[in-house]
Amino acid sequence: MQCLAFVMPRLRLRDLAASALALGGWTYAAAAADAPLAQVEKVLHQEAQARLPRQADVAASTPRIEVSVGELDSRVRLAPCARIEPYVPAGFKPWGRTRVGVRCTEGPTRWNVFLPVTVRVYAQAWVARTALPAGAVVSEADLVRAEVDLAASPDPVIEDAGRAVGRTLARAVAPGEPFRTTHMRPIQWFSAGETVKVVAVGKGFTVVGEARALGPGLDGQKVRVRTDSGRVVVGVASAAQTVEVRL
Repeated sequence: MQCLAFVMPRLRLRDLAASALALGGWTYAAAAADAPLAQVEKVLHQEAQARLPRQADVAASTPRIEVSVGELDSRVRLAPCARIEPYVPAGFKPWGRTRVGVRCTEGPTRWNVFLPVTVRVYAQAWVARTALPAGAVVSEADLVRAEVDLAASPDPVIEDAGRAVGRTLARAVAPGEPFRTTHMRPIQWFSAGETVKVVAVGKGFTVVGEARALGPGLDGQKVRVRTDSGRVVVGVASAAQTVEVRL
């Protein structure tokens, strides 16, 4: 179970709800304003829980999520509304700077606005002990464990130290910066022209054959290979002299 802590400026969202409700009494409007706030918290909580496992490799730690809801543009004027409903808009990103929709579902004029949202995801990860230049080979001494904001970049962090040690950096890493997959030069499993093993995986079966690589096999990247029959297929370089094809 992920640990989630919501940091939300309540006054801003309450002001949106209270001004939109316009029911004639501050006591009633203020109380009613808590309802959309709780709904927004619930929506963001559900989205974070649903999407977090697919967004980060953080199996060894328990992420701590903080959500900050920003302020509506002061130039926006909303009509009175009896019921306000938050929702997740199309293209919603669960991490970093994003937005959540708020709409009027019961009122003389239906309206729809978007509130800026910042989602921070904190978890333990391997970071650089000191500054490392591009081209440096990472050693165990360069790694230290620390809590970082995974959402600061869309690139996944490296959770397993074995995936960093011995790798060459494609770009510099600052002290305390988490090692991410894009920091590392990709491993080349084979070169163009070499014979590779092709593992075709389908639903309930696996077929293994051989082919000739038509390009270099970089770890996790697509590569074309030509089979003995002359057919060209596309797979992913997954290990030494190995291409995996999903059917």
